[in-house]
Amino acid sequence: MRTRIKICGLTRVTDALHAARCGADAIGLVFYPPSPRHVTLEQARAIGRALPAFVTRVALFVDADPAQVGTVLAGLRPDLLQFHGDESPEYCRQFGMPYIKAGRVRAGLDLVQYAALYADAQGLLLDAFVPGQAGGTGQSFDWALIPENLPLPLILSGGLEPENVRHAVQSVHPWAVDVSSGVEISKGIKDAAKVVQFIQEVSNADR
Repeated sequence: MRTRIKICGLTRVTDALHAARCGADAIGLVFYPPSPRHVTLEQARAIGRALPAFVTRVALFVDADPAQVGTVLAGLRPDLLQFHGDESPEYCRQFGMPYIKAGRVRAGLDLVQYAALYADAQGLLLDAFVPGQAGGTGQSFDWALIPENLPLPLILSGGLEPENVRHAVQSVHPWAVDVSSGVEISKGIKDAAKVVQFIQEVSNADR
């Protein structure tokens, strides 16, 4: 099995193209204004137009007004939606689009039950719980909290970087890994060498 790779928080065409050419399966575009990795619809369109075929364009939202999501759907036509807040299952389904749901892992959260609520999602993205922050914190969580019987494909996120992703893949065996801050020079600006190294380490883990 090959572990899929999503590079998230892209703000520049050059970074997105580099990630795609290095083997990224998906790129994440953040439509959450408080985030330093937030992109405008115009930025997202430019990135989306530049990407080659078979690279999934993921639009990320955090408790967004449905009208905002509709605007992005009409203007960008992303391939997949990512909901990274406290969105209900009904909220996620209303757009008629494939989606993944994020869960911020903490002791006491029943991840099997949580995943079952979003049974029609394409995957469950697990991230670190940091009070007051929706994601992109660069912090990891205890992978031992991940149950083996999750009913959705697991997308591992939270504190991943080139130095630890091989161990993460070999320990957790996720369907995919998601990285943002772990391959950056600064928030929203990717480090080309780190992107190469990250993707290579995932490949090494698979082998």
